[in-house]
Amino acid sequence: MVKFGHGLRPLWLLEPDMYFLNHGSFGATPRTVLAAQQTWRERMENQPVRFMSKELPTALREAAAALAQYLGTAGENLVFVDNATTGINTVLRSIAWRAGDELVLCRHAYPAVKNAARFIAGLHDITIREANVPFPLKSADDIVQAFSESITTRTRLVIVDHLSSPLALIYPIAPIIAMCRERGIAVLVDGAHGPGMLSLELDALGADWYVGNCHKWLCAPKGCGFLWAAPHAQAALNPLVISLKWNEGFLAEFDWTGTRDPTAWLAITAALEFNLILGAEQVRAYNHDLVIDAARELAVAWGVSLPAPESMFGAMVTLPLPIAEKATQTLAEKFHDALWRNFHIEVPVLCFDDRLWTRLSGQVYNEQSDYMTLAEAVPRTLLECSDG
Repeated sequence: MVKFGHGLRPLWLLEPDMYFLNHGSFGATPRTVLAAQQTWRERMENQPVRFMSKELPTALREAAAALAQYLGTAGENLVFVDNATTGINTVLRSIAWRAGDELVLCRHAYPAVKNAARFIAGLHDITIREANVPFPLKSADDIVQAFSESITTRTRLVIVDHLSSPLALIYPIAPIIAMCRERGIAVLVDGAHGPGMLSLELDALGADWYVGNCHKWLCAPKGCGFLWAAPHAQAALNPLVISLKWNEGFLAEFDWTGTRDPTAWLAITAALEFNLILGAEQVRAYNHDLVIDAARELAVAWGVSLPAPESMFGAMVTLPLPIAEKATQTLAEKFHDALWRNFHIEVPVLCFDDRLWTRLSGQVYNEQSDYMTLAEAVPRTLLECSDG
């Protein structure tokens, strides 16, 4: 059995003298996965024409099949994209919008997703409605209620996070999807943090589309994301770049959008193998318990409270920082930079609802001592930032 903690740190390229508490933003790719990606690059460059025209189509589908099996679906329902944001844009650009349609998403949706929705709204004269999910909240029912209150007879699409980026909350997507199904509303799940952190069975969700990142909690190389589409929702999809395979079907169109480096996608098999060696369930359990224990300790040290039930967090927890003054984005950036400059702590500092928050990530290379360093650093950083 693999022993988690600092002993695993050498499996990554992370700087040895930093406290890395932000796996959630961009992930971190293990050495073995990077080596596998380099092997694919060398194979590609040995004979580029043969690789691109003869070898890549089969290799790409084999990689997709391996990922699909891990995600509880079939390879023919899944295509690779650069990241979840690309997948969101792909779906939004493929829908035949009508003037007056409404799109519902959460007020805490990822900013890039909000921008994509605003762009589409401007093109097609549709309305964006935001589900006013409270935070802190008492239960998952608060999220369901917020979405229910935002849906109208004009709602065409609901975008729901599987796990909220700023809040670090696991959303109750099953009842939200079921509610939309009853009303004939399409559902796009933003699962940017889902793969690797949560146990997924995509075919069983009942959504129309699900997008996810593999570079975060599956530790694949950067630029490895996927778009899953239910069989009934595939025909209308087109990639953002129309290329040689246009009109040849869902898989063909997405598998070739022009010359690019596909090795991040092909290295997903190495990332899955790494995950298997560590033990997928054991990793999820360790990461959850680690950040929950840390959040409890930090909440006591800072005199704050966990903003939601512990069961609603996965491998991340968002906590309020103990600062009384009204927060600004400038203060958040100043606070983040001071933590790095003085303590070599890399952790997000967020500004929303006029408060400062920090989002803790837990990964198998972390231990409780990492978070205790943060516990001591925050009060000293508060004094520095408050002095202007």
